[in-house]
Amino acid sequence: MTSPKRHRNQALHAVALLEATKGALIITVGFGLLALIHQDLQALAEEIIRHFHLNPASSIPRIFLEAAAKADGGKLDLLALGAFSYAAVRFAEAWGLWRGRPWAEWLGIVSGSIYLPLEVYELFASVTPIKLGIFLVNAVVVSVLVRERLNARHTMRQP
Repeated sequence: MTSPKRHRNQALHAVALLEATKGALIITVGFGLLALIHQDLQALAEEIIRHFHLNPASSIPRIFLEAAAKADGGKLDLLALGAFSYAAVRFAEAWGLWRGRPWAEWLGIVSGSIYLPLEVYELFASVTPIKLGIFLVNAVVVSVLVRERLNARHTMRQP
């Protein structure tokens, strides 16, 4: 039989691993953006569209091509800086959750809750497996962290 403390640690550790994974993925994106700084992004975008046999005149490829044409080194630097900053927050949250820090639980509750209304809106627009999966994972993470905060408050009140 697992103790409530052990169950609490397992839940927080699972959320911490998820947050660390998100941080690692975002760092990869940041390095990818830095690698693109000295590239001809317009030519790269055109090559990607050709590789996937997409019609460059259709809406999404056209948006992609226009964004590549407008991107420059300064914008990519800022995007990479934003990615690294976001990853730092995810890693800090992961560390705090792994160590059972209340501030990390609150950070997870607030940062996860911010996305829930947008995710619900997106689900009303169209339900896809990816949208549904993202919403469910985020909802589970927020509910686990809220439950942990409520349990901690309840435990502190008991004599």
